[in-house]
Amino acid sequence: MASEEASLRALESLMTEFFHDCTTNERKREIEELLNNFAQQIGAWRFCLYFLSSTRNDYVMMYSLTVFENLINKMWLGVPSQDKMEIRSCLPKLLLAHHKTLPYFIRNKLCKVIVDIGRQDWPMFYHDFFTNILQLIQSPVTTPLGLIMLKTTSEELACPREDLSVARKEELRKLLLDQVQTVLGLLTGILETVWDKHSVTAATPPPSPTSGESGDLLSNLLQSPNSAKQLNQPIPILDVESEYICSLALECLAHLFSWIPLSASITPSLLTTIFHFARFGCDIRARKMASVNGSSQNCVLGQERGRLGVLAMSCINELMSKNCVPVEFEEYLLRMFQQTFYLLQKITKDNNAHTVKSRLEELDESYIEKFTDFLRLFVSVHLRRIESYSQFPVVEFLTLLFKYTFHQPTHEGYFSCLDIWTLFLDYLTSKIKSRLGDKEAVLNRYEDALVLLLTEVLNRIQFRYNQAQLEELDDETLDDDQTEWQRYLRQSLEVVAKVMELLPTHAFSTLFPVLQDNLEVYLGLQQFIVTSGSGHRLNITAENDCRRLHCSLRDLSSLLQAVGRLAEYFIGDVFAARFSNALTVVERLVKVTLYGSQIKLYNIETAVPSVLKPDLIDVHAQSLAALQAYSHWLAQYYSEVHRQSTQQFVSLISTTMDAITPLISTKVQDKLLLSACHLLVSLATTVRPVFLISIPAVQKVFNRITDASAQRLVDKAQVLVCRALSNILLLPWPNLPENEQQWPMRSINHASLISALSRDYRDLKPSAVAPHRKVPLDDTKMVIHQTLSVLEDIVENISGESTKSRQICYQSLQESVQVSLALFPAFIHQSDVTDEMLSFFLTLFRGLRVQMGVPFTEQIIQTFLNMFTREQLAESILHEGSTGCRVVEKFLKILQVVVQEPGQVFKPFLPSIISLCMEQVYPIIAERPSPDVKAELFELLFRTLHHNWRYFFKSTVLASVQRGIAEEQMENEPQFSAIMQAFGQSFLQPDIHLFKQNLFYLETLNTKQKLYHKKIFRTTMLFQFVNVLLQVLVHKSHDLLQEEIGIAIYNMASVDFDGFFAAFLPEFLTSCDGVDANQKNVLGRNFKMDRDLPSFTQNVHRLVNDLRYYRLCNDSLPPGTVKL
Repeated sequence: MASEEASLRALESLMTEFFHDCTTNERKREIEELLNNFAQQIGAWRFCLYFLSSTRNDYVMMYSLTVFENLINKMWLGVPSQDKMEIRSCLPKLLLAHHKTLPYFIRNKLCKVIVDIGRQDWPMFYHDFFTNILQLIQSPVTTPLGLIMLKTTSEELACPREDLSVARKEELRKLLLDQVQTVLGLLTGILETVWDKHSVTAATPPPSPTSGESGDLLSNLLQSPNSAKQLNQPIPILDVESEYICSLALECLAHLFSWIPLSASITPSLLTTIFHFARFGCDIRARKMASVNGSSQNCVLGQERGRLGVLAMSCINELMSKNCVPVEFEEYLLRMFQQTFYLLQKITKDNNAHTVKSRLEELDESYIEKFTDFLRLFVSVHLRRIESYSQFPVVEFLTLLFKYTFHQPTHEGYFSCLDIWTLFLDYLTSKIKSRLGDKEAVLNRYEDALVLLLTEVLNRIQFRYNQAQLEELDDETLDDDQTEWQRYLRQSLEVVAKVMELLPTHAFSTLFPVLQDNLEVYLGLQQFIVTSGSGHRLNITAENDCRRLHCSLRDLSSLLQAVGRLAEYFIGDVFAARFSNALTVVERLVKVTLYGSQIKLYNIETAVPSVLKPDLIDVHAQSLAALQAYSHWLAQYYSEVHRQSTQQFVSLISTTMDAITPLISTKVQDKLLLSACHLLVSLATTVRPVFLISIPAVQKVFNRITDASAQRLVDKAQVLVCRALSNILLLPWPNLPENEQQWPMRSINHASLISALSRDYRDLKPSAVAPHRKVPLDDTKMVIHQTLSVLEDIVENISGESTKSRQICYQSLQESVQVSLALFPAFIHQSDVTDEMLSFFLTLFRGLRVQMGVPFTEQIIQTFLNMFTREQLAESILHEGSTGCRVVEKFLKILQVVVQEPGQVFKPFLPSIISLCMEQVYPIIAERPSPDVKAELFELLFRTLHHNWRYFFKSTVLASVQRGIAEEQMENEPQFSAIMQAFGQSFLQPDIHLFKQNLFYLETLNTKQKLYHKKIFRTTMLFQFVNVLLQVLVHKSHDLLQEEIGIAIYNMASVDFDGFFAAFLPEFLTSCDGVDANQKNVLGRNFKMDRDLPSFTQNVHRLVNDLRYYRLCNDSLPPGTVKL
């Protein structure tokens, strides 16, 4: 090697060149390779030690530390003990000498390198490692350095990464736990000393805005006047150094709390001290003073102080998030809550100089976030524990939470607080369900708070009260399928609904009058409509009036959604009790929808069309959607009155139909059209009144849909209307016996409906694809798409219904199904058409296979099997992209339905289905990295085994009587072995979803059919599977599934534990490369003979961890030296 001085100069120039803008990537790679080779040499560390003490170049220092890191973490075992001693003594000296002048990132890296040595050698070879850290902390000059070392030690040793043996990890944790009490004592001392020292200097505080607070509603929270007094002391002003030390100490505590158990080591004085620092976050005065004093130094101070508050809250939240609380710690918890609520009271205290909201706006955003996290943890984890303490006033807490929620400065903050209320309401609901006896007492306690919450949440969604904030919400951009405004409304309505569940009468009497007010405005618009040359116009033009109308319509739309959301609380057991309220709502909704349709508000001209027109359309659509929400209520009403079919019910339904029918038109906007269609579907499907078909408005819809000359609606609407009309004819009428269902008549009507809908489709001939066709191919495709989408939807919606309904449906469809089968071969090369046809057939197989009958079903399967030749499959999968793959997936889905069919009918197809899978589909996809088709193929194989076990394993009566003597006869063994081999291969591929699915399938087959116990599996496959799964764990390729893989290995091994321990394990270890004989013995010895699941899987993970660790240790150093 060259001299140290020369090497240093060379390294500096290389580093400068490497990070220079003009250096090419090619040259960077050369330099990187040179540096890597240099680092691998034995003895390179001596040069690095020299570099560290002699250079001021950051890049060189960072590189040198990386060399040390690599040496310690990957090659330490091979370093001579003399060298180790030298490194252990030199690096800490270097740190001590230069820690004040080094850049912080170099200093932190050097600390980490020293901690890495401790991780390997403490206490055996590096006995003073921890003592040194404690000494650094105790000496005032080096306290910050000691705290950085302590935090790094907590991070690296308490939950070490993978490159240590399990025994060493356990030893380190135990060693650290022994030190916890000392460390916490030291940290408490540091924080208390700083606080006390600076409190003395602040002996004559300015008049505090908080003095006199101790007599407030929460003074009874603080057990002793003393603690109230302590918390009322003014917050000291810290110098920069003390500020820095405290922030390091709080960071240490937060990390320690993340892993140490709750115990007496966490003393009351430590908790009180942390709370003192949490006050820094809500002390506006300190921030104010900083900004008044003007200098940037002071402003930074103000921010730093805020940061101390954030760090202290992080410590508190770490403790809060632990669900398992020892009895002796409960009192501490109570004290923590008391102190935090003192802070909450401070934050939300409304004195004249400050409204709560502007105070919250002035606090650090991350402090508010931490505080909200605390409140969420309190409600979700600890409320049930604390509520029983008489000295904890929950109602007062809710009052503070209420103030805190409704003064949040940001939308996100408000959402987070609504989440907390939702958790609280869930808690209350489940508490009442479990203690119905004292339901009244519980509700009385919280009634006022809940009514207040409901009123305020409702006010917050209305422009009338909250216009400025609501106008900031984005209603354009979709995020997770909803806009910001929709999310705001949805979360608010969930809270309203949960209050409704607890206090139905209050909720209704709060909401309905507000809805009524806005409805009056909407219903009063009729008087402002004037006829103009081109139609109707809304004669409201003054800017202020338009704005007020816009706000009122937006609010009406929101309140209609609220009323719809509450529909579920009027049905079931409470139907009779709340009948009159529900009837009032439904009558209003019917009136409003009819009004909107009659005066055609959706087509009216307005002064501000870009704003008012969408508003009017939205209100109309929401009124239809709200009415749809009450369809279950209407159904229950119908079943209560069906004997004396009352005029009131009939008029509700027929008026609703009068409101729907004019909207089913191509001239109506999609949003409104679809709302009308959905309501029609609900009337036909959920309510099902017997008189529906005789209502003139319904007949009008029938005529429009079956009229060949009428313009077709947009796809989605056409499908919904056809579904509704089909259901009117097919679904049994409720409350009527079979002989009054008028099936013959309905059957004839249904046949003519389907006949009209499929008219053009049934005229298609296979020659439609021929080169000399009369009709353009695109037109043919359009007919196929439009017809099949409607027919498929009709079948899908009838599939769970009575046999009679399905029979009629199939009779009407029969001709279309036969046409589809005849057309299929002609379109086999048009994957978009094949995709739709197979979708249709899949739905038929799922819903109507019994009605189709065996011969025809066989004909369909045979046609498909003939069409999907190996060439056709390869063309679809390899050359037609995603549509082609979808076609094959749907075909496999149809076969899944076939193989699941009980009885003997489709058993003859099994050999050809298995051979299609294993000889045609599998070879095409096995080696492709893409997951397409694989999931469906393996599901088909799984269902084939699961539902046709006896195709492979003939179970005779004799065998089952002589359990354990006679083995079950095995049939079709080659096919079974091929399927199992495919499963095994899938575990060697990177796709984690497929891996998880297939592991689940094997485990299910074992649970249901004892797969692992079968002789063929036990003798020829069992340990191959265990081997593959162990290798997967060792390679960490599917780490997310560690637990599932461990359980599967246990279930396989438990079939033959003796074989596993005596034969498999030694064999597995023998075949492991990268570990020596001695290490293999240790690995074998450490794998205990436990036969229970938790111990066994723990042993598996220990084996995997230690095997990886030994391999890491054994990665030997390459010979040869490299000059720089």
